[in-house]
Amino acid sequence: MSKRRNSPVQLNPIETHMCGLDVRLSILHRVPFFAGLPHKDVEQINLLFREYGYAAGETIYFSGDRARHLYVVASGQIKLLRHTVAGQDILVDVLSPGDFFGTLSSFDDAAYSDTAQAQTSACVLAIAVDDFRTILTRHPAAALAVLDITSKRLHEAHEMLRQISAYPVEQRIAYILLRLAEKLGEASDEGLLIQMPLTRDDIAQMTGATAETASRVMSQFQKDGVINSGRQWVAIADRDRLTALAESA
Repeated sequence: MSKRRNSPVQLNPIETHMCGLDVRLSILHRVPFFAGLPHKDVEQINLLFREYGYAAGETIYFSGDRARHLYVVASGQIKLLRHTVAGQDILVDVLSPGDFFGTLSSFDDAAYSDTAQAQTSACVLAIAVDDFRTILTRHPAAALAVLDITSKRLHEAHEMLRQISAYPVEQRIAYILLRLAEKLGEASDEGLLIQMPLTRDDIAQMTGATAETASRVMSQFQKDGVINSGRQWVAIADRDRLTALAESA
C-alpha cells in the first residue's frame, strides 16, 4: 500500500488535561489582546472563561444565532463557514490554539456572521461578551489590540472575497494553500505539511469552487510536482512554484 494512503497529519483526541489550568493560562497568554498582560492579570481573566469540548464535525454556533460569547481555541481546530446569497457555504478560516472567534460586540441584537464548527476534536474557552468588555475597560492596551486585530481581520476578509470573485480558480486554490501553510505548515518528508485534516471538499469551500473543479486543480498541482496529497492531507512540495501560481495575473 502506498504511504500516501495514510495521512501524515497528527490527530490527537482531546483529553481532560488538554484544557487543564496550565493549558488555559498558556493559551490565554497567546491570545493577541492578552499577550502583553502580566501573568497575575491573565490568571484573573482565566476565571471568567468556561471550557467546552466538541467532537469533530460538531457545530459550536450557527450564523444568525444571537451572539453572546467570544471563544478561544485551546486545543484542536475550528473552521468558520459563511453562507453566501448564492446558497453556498464558504470556508473562510481554520483556527488553531490561541486563535479567537465569535463576537466582540455587546449589542443586544448582535448575531454571529459565520458558523463555527469543530474541524477536529477540540476544546474551546468561552467568555460572555459583557465580561470581555469589562476586561477591555480594565486593560486599555488590550482594547487597542482588539481594534488593530479587528482591522486586520477585516482586511483579510476583503482579500478573501476579492480572490473568490475576481481570480481564476487555480490562483485561488494556490493562494489558500499558501495561507494555510503559513499558518499550519510543518516540515515533513512529504514537504511543508498543512497540519490539519484537509479534503478537496474543504478546498472547494474555501475557494468558492465546485468539488469537481477543486479536485481537478489539485490533481494537476500534484501531477506537476507542486504539492503532495492523499486522503485528508496536503503538503506543499514546491513553494516557489505555488507562490508563482498564486501571484499570476
